[in-house]
Amino acid sequence: MAALKFNNEFTYKSFVESGKEAEFDRLFDDAAQKARADFGKKYPIYINGKEVFADETITERSPVDRNMIIGYFQKGTREHARMAIKAASDAFESWKNKDYKERATLFRKAAGVFSKNKFTLAAILSYENGKSRYESIGEVDEAIDFMRYYANELESNKGYSRKTSLQQSTAGVSAGFQGAPSTRAEKVMIRLEPCGVFGVIAPFNFPVSISTGMSSGAMLAGNTVVFKPSASDSMTMLTGLKIYEYFKEAGIPDGVFNYVSGPGSEVGDELVVNPGVSGIAFTGSRSVGVGMMKKAYGLDLQKTFVVEMGGKNPVIIAKSANLEDAVSGVASAAFGFNGQKCSACSRVYVHESLKEQFISKLIEKAREFKIGNPIQKGIYLGPLISDKAFKTYSDAVEKARATGRVLYGGNRVATNTNGYYVEPTIIEVRHENELVHNELFVPILTIEGFKDFDDALRLANDVDYGLTAGLYSKKKKEIDEFEDRIQAGTVYINRYTSATTGAIVGLHTFVGWKGSSVNGKGSGSKFYMQQFMKEQSVSITK
Repeated sequence: MAALKFNNEFTYKSFVESGKEAEFDRLFDDAAQKARADFGKKYPIYINGKEVFADETITERSPVDRNMIIGYFQKGTREHARMAIKAASDAFESWKNKDYKERATLFRKAAGVFSKNKFTLAAILSYENGKSRYESIGEVDEAIDFMRYYANELESNKGYSRKTSLQQSTAGVSAGFQGAPSTRAEKVMIRLEPCGVFGVIAPFNFPVSISTGMSSGAMLAGNTVVFKPSASDSMTMLTGLKIYEYFKEAGIPDGVFNYVSGPGSEVGDELVVNPGVSGIAFTGSRSVGVGMMKKAYGLDLQKTFVVEMGGKNPVIIAKSANLEDAVSGVASAAFGFNGQKCSACSRVYVHESLKEQFISKLIEKAREFKIGNPIQKGIYLGPLISDKAFKTYSDAVEKARATGRVLYGGNRVATNTNGYYVEPTIIEVRHENELVHNELFVPILTIEGFKDFDDALRLANDVDYGLTAGLYSKKKKEIDEFEDRIQAGTVYINRYTSATTGAIVGLHTFVGWKGSSVNGKGSGSKFYMQQFMKEQSVSITK
């Protein structure tokens, strides 16, 4: 079957290139106003298509303004998780037996529903986790892209099944053995089958795109899902609920996708330890991801884990680098969405001959970033997601001042809203410093100089993670060496828009090595859905 045509959504790009940026802003502003007018409601859990209410609720506040209540969500318990697992299990046989083309059609329809509501969803997202309108619309676009790309892959691969055969032989034997000839033909079907029920545990930083990507990958493969949005101090439960509503509108059957809000200690843990759950799809910290795997395997539960567990992503700026490109790429990658991306650039190794000039230009660039209410036009940096994130930021700045130098930033920014707004921060510490090795998830960038390119590569690889990495160099030898030796799954070279972030579905695959992943397979990849499936070979002799 010929590859099906796939086109990225690219909303903002389309508006700007057609001279309609003012219309883009109007649509977002209208959606933001409507979204805010709808806040403060009480929202249910959805299990098997039915509303379910818990004894307690969770109050979700906006990081844009902590006085603003997004809504009141159910504080789900283990019992609610078990109910959802039962519903997903009951729906599994019917869903997995549905023709793969029907599943693909449903998710293309879902992509259309998301596209129709993209500004509404983007506005809610900005209020819910503090992204700028540009980051939010890009994330919604990515969710749409995931659904269409995976649907195309499912159809292009004929539902991941293929036939082969062994022709009959003119010779025969009285007893069989490996490689024995047979007088009868043998037909073989090799196929990938779904695992069963998947628990999808979502992150706060990409609660639309990553949540949709994990869930649609699992369901297109024939699995059913119990979905848990982020519901701790970093809450994104309303976008998760919208995902449920859009799937429902598209015709995803009851029980195939179940929405359960609640703490990880209850809902998330039940998904990990319950034998009725065949797999876990998770994006988040390494400690939580590894902890879940240890717990499940410690209970002799052979679950499938599809996990992405963060990064500590380096950029090398060689002596021959285009400095303007390097400054632009690093600033965007390090400080976009306040560094609250697993792909964010957090370490720079710059050749000593360029170091002072690079730092000067990077500080100049950081000063240009507008900090404030991300709902407003032109704002680049909104708030940190939570008080926990602000404490991480403050503690890291204090550590940098005690053990190195703060070259720029390190302070809270006053705004007219009650949120944790901070400066992008550039620090200089030695490579041995814990700030160089621990994932912080805040807008703090470490800088070190180097003399020898080999040393820069060694330092870049000398962390537990291996998610993204970037290089700026004009020398083919350095580029070739970087490609060959860098220990990261997603690599960018001389990229102006961003040094380490912004993978585009269908163009890049987003994949981690080392402590950033388990099996080295990435999202937006031809291999992604296969992680949600198990292989079976069926032989029939006639």
